[in-house]
This record gives sequence, structure tokens and C-alpha cells, in this order.
Amino acid sequence: MDLDHTHPSIADLTARARRRVPRFVWDYLDSATGTEATKARNRASLDKVLLRPAVLSGETVPDLSVRLLGRDYPLPFGIAPVGMSGLVWPGAEPSLARLAQRSGIPYGLSTVASRTPEDVAPMIGDQGWFQLYTPRDPKILADMLGRVKAAGFHTLILTADVPVASRRERQRKGGLTHPPRMSPRILAQTARCPAWALGTARVGMPRLRFMESYSDKIGPLPSTQHIGYLLRTSPDWEYLARVRQAWDGPLVVKGVLFGEDAVRLKDAGADAVWVSNHAGRQFDGAPAAIDCLPGVRAAVGDDYPVIFDSGIEGGLDILRAFALGADFTMLGRAFHYGLAAFGTPGAAHVVHILTDDLKSNMGQLGITRLAEVRDRMWTPGA
Repeated sequence: MDLDHTHPSIADLTARARRRVPRFVWDYLDSATGTEATKARNRASLDKVLLRPAVLSGETVPDLSVRLLGRDYPLPFGIAPVGMSGLVWPGAEPSLARLAQRSGIPYGLSTVASRTPEDVAPMIGDQGWFQLYTPRDPKILADMLGRVKAAGFHTLILTADVPVASRRERQRKGGLTHPPRMSPRILAQTARCPAWALGTARVGMPRLRFMESYSDKIGPLPSTQHIGYLLRTSPDWEYLARVRQAWDGPLVVKGVLFGEDAVRLKDAGADAVWVSNHAGRQFDGAPAAIDCLPGVRAAVGDDYPVIFDSGIEGGLDILRAFALGADFTMLGRAFHYGLAAFGTPGAAHVVHILTDDLKSNMGQLGITRLAEVRDRMWTPGA
């Protein structure tokens, strides 16, 4: 099957993914919180960012490479951390780690992944980022960071926008628990998705193995009250200072929307900020992340790294983010839609879609480097 002809967009992969996974899995991956207005706002605001195509610009050879946090990447995007990836598709974390290594892009492993850092380390090469949900116990924090570093993960992501569990109403109605419990309703949904069921039977039901190694509380819990929530705390500025002191590699703080917070984080020792509203999964009254990006860029200056996520569905969205001040972008759901649609080849197809779409749109804009897109912004009357 030529995926570039049958499924040329991430939207095509998304549609197939929905048919291939049980309803409770789909609701876990695709849902936001509340009325899901923030999720919709992310898409609507991205669509409002318009760029000026070039006239008679001649042939262009786009260069998609970027330098971020002292490392060179051939592409301006990476794989964002998603909790319980292994629920979305069996063996998701190893598959994504291998893809990141082959593609030369970062992969963010979540604290609440279904595989431990040690499990993933042999497959990820030098592309490992680790996303930290902050444990309450200082000894657990020290042990976690030590394990992550020993496993070869070089960049730490401190998630700052999950002080409490969100309600995620659609996810709750799906009936998912951690670890997943095969109720009659869940079994009926699973029976309609044989590829997911057979794959899961081969690798086993996903569990929060990294977090479970620090607790014996492994009975079924609601998906919004799993063991990760039981062990972790809501970080404050003092907690950030402890993490900064304990971690000697690059430290990125994720979940930043406002310039004053970004400046304070920069002053506190964060090596980069990550503009994100958690794709609408945490707070339904948040502004669209893309609308906040210019303010963060203006506040921290041009030389400080700014990463962006929330709502990206193609290469054009990546260019929109770069036009408004991003230095790098991350996607979480998109890679998991690809996995659910076609397994590992589907996730690799996401890399192809984004790369090809970037090159095509850069040709339309008449630019050869990503930084040049800032000069192609269009405003009414210009």
C-alpha cells in the first residue's frame, strides 16, 4: 500500500486510527477536558496565521535542520511525551524510540509511559528526552533522575501545567482504569478491534511500570487517578530549584503560555520553555497556545530556546509556529494516530508527511531556511 496516495495527511491517519482501536482507547487519546473548547481553539487559531507566498522566487532547496540546546537535528520537530503510549498501540514506546533514532529527532518518554527508561534506552540511541511528573518524595525524585540519566536520556522536561488531575469527561465515560481492567464493556469494544487485541495479547496489558516500581499500590484505579497521581506532587518554584540543582543536563519547562512566567523560568535556570496548553487536556479555559507564542518570544528575547506544541497537524502548522517565534516543535497525538492506523509504518509516515509538507510550503514561500518564515507573515492590508 502506498500510504502517500491512500493516506496523504495526518487527518487520514486519524480517521483510520479511530476505526482500529477500541472506543476507550480512542477516547483516552483523542479527548480533551470540559467541552473541549481549548482543543478546538488551538486549531482555529492556527488557521488564522497566514503567510505570504512568494512570486518568481526561483528554485529552492529547503534546509529543515535546526540547532537546539547544543544539538543538531535534521528536522524541526520531535515526538512529544504521551502517557501510556502502549495503551494506544502495543509496543508503542519501543516503536517510537526506534523511529526517533532512525530519523534523528528527539523522543520524549513520559514518566507514566508503559515502559521504563531502561526498557527504551537500547532503542533510542542519543535522542532521549524524559518528561518528569514530579514525585512528592525527594528520595524518589533523586532515584528517578539517576535512573533516567544512567539510561542515557540527556534532556529533562519538567511539566508545569498539571498541578491537579483534570476531569477529561469523555475519557472518564470510556471506563478506562490503570492498569486496564477487562470489564464486559471493554471486552466488547476490544473484540471489534482484532489487530489491537492480538498485539496487546502478545506484549501484555500496559502498566505504569516506572511509577509502579516505587509503590505496591497497583490495583485498578480510574484513569484520572492512577498511581502517578498518587505519588506525585504539584511542583512550585522551590521544587524547580531542586530539580535544577539535581539535573546537570538541559532542563525544559513545559506548559508555559505567558511571557512573565517564561522570563521567571529563564532566570530560574530553565534552559528552554515549551509553549503548550497540553492540547486542551488540562484546562478548558486556556487561550490557544499559538496565540501565546509571540508574547513568550518577545519576553525572553531572540536567543533563548522556545519549543511549541498543541494542535499541529502538518508542516504548514510547524511553519506557522516558527513564524511566530518557535525554535522547535513537538507532536504527540499525531504520531500515535499513525501508530494506531498502521503500526510502526504509520508513525514513520507521519515523519514523511511533515517533512514533505514543510518542503512544499517552504517552496511556496520562497524560503530555504526555517528562520526566514518570520518575514513571510501576512496581516490584512499589508
